[in-house]
Amino acid sequence: MRIWTYRAVSYTGSISSSTGAIGFACWPCWPDRKPQKHFSNVPAKEDPEGHLGQLNKFSLRELKVATDGFSDKNSLGGGGFGKVYKGRLADGSLVAVKRQKKEITPGAGELQFQAEVDILSTVVHRNLLRLRGFCITPTERLLVYPYMANGSVASRLRERPGSEPPLDWKTRRRIALGSAKGLSYLHDQCDPKIIHHDVKAANILLDEDFEAVVGDFGLAKLMDYKDAHVTTPVSGTMGHIAPEYQSTGKSSEKTDVFSYGIMLLELVTGQRVLDLTRLASDDNASLLDWVKGLLKEKKLENLVDDDLNDNYIDVEVESLLQIALLCTQRDPTERPKMSEVVTMLEGDGGLAERWEEWLKVAVDQDVRLDCRVGLRAPRS
Repeated sequence: MRIWTYRAVSYTGSISSSTGAIGFACWPCWPDRKPQKHFSNVPAKEDPEGHLGQLNKFSLRELKVATDGFSDKNSLGGGGFGKVYKGRLADGSLVAVKRQKKEITPGAGELQFQAEVDILSTVVHRNLLRLRGFCITPTERLLVYPYMANGSVASRLRERPGSEPPLDWKTRRRIALGSAKGLSYLHDQCDPKIIHHDVKAANILLDEDFEAVVGDFGLAKLMDYKDAHVTTPVSGTMGHIAPEYQSTGKSSEKTDVFSYGIMLLELVTGQRVLDLTRLASDDNASLLDWVKGLLKEKKLENLVDDDLNDNYIDVEVESLLQIALLCTQRDPTERPKMSEVVTMLEGDGGLAERWEEWLKVAVDQDVRLDCRVGLRAPRS
């Protein structure tokens, strides 16, 4: 199967209860190719397999053999959908097999399964997790992905064995850019645009080259271009959820921008987003509030992950902190688009101007980061 050839699929009421069935298309991100949009409507009650396009269909036996019977020794973790297992297919390739929880209500589980498959079967981008195939039986729902050899950003930041080196600064910068490109694709090159809804370090995976791959589309929602926002039950991870989404249930691509900004703070600091141990020496359990507190006190050097051992470029750290604070502004209209974030990270302009404007209108004028002041004192 060539992953850049596919048919368009329809989203049923499981994704947008107000529309019933929506035409959907994304185009692959290949250089010098103009996007082609193809739409087709599929009846809302069509069998779920009708939504699965040209993906590989695996038998349950194949996946049981690949994972040694879903052995605990092959467990890679779990989430709301179920557990994930490492497996090796008959052709020798490594995969991650996502197995739906048995206790999930049949209707709800099928809706989430269909939602994730529908989205992943049409999204093709270097920095987005590709769905390799699926398995459906009367009692099982499984998704098959390429195995990400280096785990997640969160595990690399906070759960790595002592024998493994920490993420160096160059890799962290590349992760910031790669994940921004993936989100920009979801927002700007999919029609309707896709809101991820759960951007965090644990959902940014790392392939064998430590390239960022945005995964876990189980909470993703479609948003028509004519809509400013969609209203849904609040989902996501505490500490990463934008304030307007948490208070009203209204989300837009700017809710992803907020969560991305929090993820940048994770990359710079290595800290957890919510950590009660910080209360022992600080009043702020929230990572964002903790960062702002240190900025008020001009203690920028205390923000940087100790694992970096001073091996970072001051101006790049300052730039990432600036972008993070721009992304986490309370007013969603003031946050940059992900495409603008990509431009800032690539150094193509816009950051200095946006930052100066932020300083003029920031509610908390004490939170300032002067680009002309280094993080560290000059070495003698």
